[in-house]
Amino acid sequence: MIRIITDSTSDLSPQRREAIGVDVIPLSVQFGQEIFRDGVDITNAEFYDRLSKAEALPTTSQINPEVFADLFRKYLDQGDEIVGIFISGAMSGTCQSALIARDMVDGEDRIHIVDSRTVTFALGLLVEVAATLRDQGLSAGEIAARLEALTGRVRLLAVVNTLKYLKMGGRISTATAVVGGLLGISPIITIENGLVEGIGKARGRKAAFQWIAKRMEKEAPDLSLPVGFGHSNAPEAMAECQAFFADAIAGATVFTSDIGSVVGTHAGPGATGIVYFRAE
Repeated sequence: MIRIITDSTSDLSPQRREAIGVDVIPLSVQFGQEIFRDGVDITNAEFYDRLSKAEALPTTSQINPEVFADLFRKYLDQGDEIVGIFISGAMSGTCQSALIARDMVDGEDRIHIVDSRTVTFALGLLVEVAATLRDQGLSAGEIAARLEALTGRVRLLAVVNTLKYLKMGGRISTATAVVGGLLGISPIITIENGLVEGIGKARGRKAAFQWIAKRMEKEAPDLSLPVGFGHSNAPEAMAECQAFFADAIAGATVFTSDIGSVVGTHAGPGATGIVYFRAE
């Protein structure tokens, strides 16, 4: 059997994880002295409630190699093969931990590790593809090779609702946050070279969607592959996003996701966006 493993920054719901048969290992988020496993010890609603009251951003922690090694040994002992796809190595040491764990166990040739070079519902979309390829009968090596090829074609475009958490995390200055808030500026972000980058700004969410639509004209989606939408504690915003882009992605399989605590720490509540695979 081929086992697909990812981490909690893929933001797959418990129901979706079970439906597609993947293992999700949680990262941790820490408020003061309290440590919570992402999606295990704290729900998304509880996290965003705590975040709204926090005077400083919580910290996040990667997965320890031994946690990976224990799961790898379990599946290798059963005769399984493993495909692991994880948060961008430029954002977290989690993928490196998985590589270290692979070297700690017997049977490392049956473990295939993929650095997604992305995060949140973009990572989740790659996991969805991995599960589909597994169900189509591809080998673990073939799945990993397909995923490696697809990581360069993932396009995540999102609009952030508030500048507060980017300021708290030191990603923008206080002056920029104040001016942006007064003008109703909505930053537009993407992931480039494995890191979150600001690529545009607009006054209001609808204008931000229009900005994203123009960007998509330059890098059109491959509608033979799935498309994803996500939100951080803002289902209504995601519904607006889906409605806005409905015609542009007509015919594609669509998945939705709630952004969890690790990514939500930096994005804050109210973010929403789209992810797709750029056409070749």
